[in-house]
Amino acid sequence: MTAMRLGTADHLGWAVAVTATADHQVVDRRRIELIEPGMPVAPIHHAGGPHQLHRPGEPLRDTELAALVAEVRASAVRAASAALEELAAAVPAPIISLSLWTWPAGFPADIAVQRRVPYESRADPIMYRQVLADVARNRGWAIHLYDPRTVEAEAIRLLGERADEVLRRPRTTLGPPWAKDHRVALAATIVAA
Repeated sequence: MTAMRLGTADHLGWAVAVTATADHQVVDRRRIELIEPGMPVAPIHHAGGPHQLHRPGEPLRDTELAALVAEVRASAVRAASAALEELAAAVPAPIISLSLWTWPAGFPADIAVQRRVPYESRADPIMYRQVLADVARNRGWAIHLYDPRTVEAEAIRLLGERADEVLRRPRTTLGPPWAKDHRVALAATIVAA
């Protein structure tokens, strides 16, 4: 069997992961956890942003928020590492690439900036993507970034007449769940190829 490509569609603390062959056959699809249980999934948005939950009425100082983000990031590294290790062991051939939702180049790393609008609503999802990218790079996988708004259309253009069969048939052959996130993750593997 040829090398595998992994595509993801992430959410706060978890992602849909679809692994496919070079000819776009889905060999695995699953939900992967990107953070350990009990950890806050959105430290910037909820603990450090305008919707902070940590101490209502009393926002965390930048140093406190930085410590919390470091703790959450370390948890995300452990969870993502375990999830990718389990996934890699379950598929019949080596995974060579990971496709992730893109993030803006030069997104600020400074906590004081990240906690302000418009960054605070994007800082947490970007952290998960960056962690996934780092973990995958450490495994020797290539990283491909994609725009979730256009990746399915790009895959359809590349696949031509086979598009419907490739992107929608897994729901019939694998059964549910096969939703938009699954199609987007599969489409990302096609565009990456």
